[in-house]
Amino acid sequence: MTQSTLIAVVEDDPEIRSLVGGLLSREGFDVALCSGADELDREIDRRRVDLVVLDLMLAGEDGLSICRRLRTGPMGTPVLMVTAKGDDLDRIIGLELGADDYLPKPFNPRELVARVRAILRRTRDIHRAPFQSPQDIYGFAGWSLNAASRLLQNPAGEPVDLTGGEFDLLMVFLMHPQRVLNRDQLLDWTRGRSAGPFDRTIDVQLSRLRRKLGDDAKSHDTKAHSVIKTVRGGGYLFSAPVERNRS
Repeated sequence: MTQSTLIAVVEDDPEIRSLVGGLLSREGFDVALCSGADELDREIDRRRVDLVVLDLMLAGEDGLSICRRLRTGPMGTPVLMVTAKGDDLDRIIGLELGADDYLPKPFNPRELVARVRAILRRTRDIHRAPFQSPQDIYGFAGWSLNAASRLLQNPAGEPVDLTGGEFDLLMVFLMHPQRVLNRDQLLDWTRGRSAGPFDRTIDVQLSRLRRKLGDDAKSHDTKAHSVIKTVRGGGYLFSAPVERNRS
């Protein structure tokens, strides 16, 4: 990462805001410090923001509302949520709204940096999945995914938005179709060393990806459409054959 990588830190506690900003600056990032939504919006209007480190508990517009706007906006700005330790519900809602990752307070500075770098690697294509060509287009069950543009289209040709985490998860399945993958493998391939043993992000992202693909994970009908199948005691299986072409 270089000084061209801009991270906006949105935190209404001036001491924490300054500490996080100083930490990221020392790591070589360009940092914009914002006390709330208004300052963040002004920053985004001025220049491209590569990542927002977003505290959920803010005066004025709260972090969940900001997260929703960022993820549904034209830029799809990546979001690392920072939450109070016990705010499990807010954390889950934030991930449902499209946040790329979360970090509970109090946090280890090294973990913050690791998670920031992991998100930036995924969203800026600094490191691609093994054997993934930027020109690859993947087809499965009438769907198509352009790996370069990250454009996912359903069988009707309509675009389906993916967050960075959902894209990474789908890419893992497309690279390993019709093979049972356990939860640890999915965590390792999508989140790497930033993942902890009790990390639930992958579960939320998997559930969200299934819904976007039209899967009914709770259906007991063996004939029901399901691209990602749950294998009891084993993990998950991407059941559809995958075709890989060059654009």
